[in-house]
Amino acid sequence: MWASAITAYFHYLSIGIIFASLSIEFFTLKEKLTVKEAWRIVLADSAYGIGAIIVLVTGVLRVLYFAKDTAYYMHQPVFFAKIALYLIVGIVSLYPTISFILWVKSLLEEKPPEFSLNKYKILRGIIIFELVGFSLIPLLASMMARGIGANWFLS
Repeated sequence: MWASAITAYFHYLSIGIIFASLSIEFFTLKEKLTVKEAWRIVLADSAYGIGAIIVLVTGVLRVLYFAKDTAYYMHQPVFFAKIALYLIVGIVSLYPTISFILWVKSLLEEKPPEFSLNKYKILRGIIIFELVGFSLIPLLASMMARGIGANWFLS
């Protein structure tokens, strides 16, 4: 019982870490960054990545061992929609993560990152997409837990 509670706790905590990290990125990113602001974004994105991994690991543990029977999830179209959304957001998030990693060399030299207005708009758009995507995932989880959408694809 404790293992189930701790797993659920870390699952929910990591969702909070994801939202906090993406919010920091959203509110810090601007066309011209200082070194301090750029480091804040790099560190927030690192926390985001850690949170996303913890959500994935604890989610798998919950499906296999601690929540409802695994068969329940395998017959839920909303479960697969939730997993698909997680994967889409995760894949899209690689672009900002790689961009932020590429900043590190200049940041270590105490130089702020340089990027175009177009790159700024792309990064900002992706961060907004991530925030929206990750806010829909708990909605899908809530729907799934209540059986909403269980018969979407059945004749």
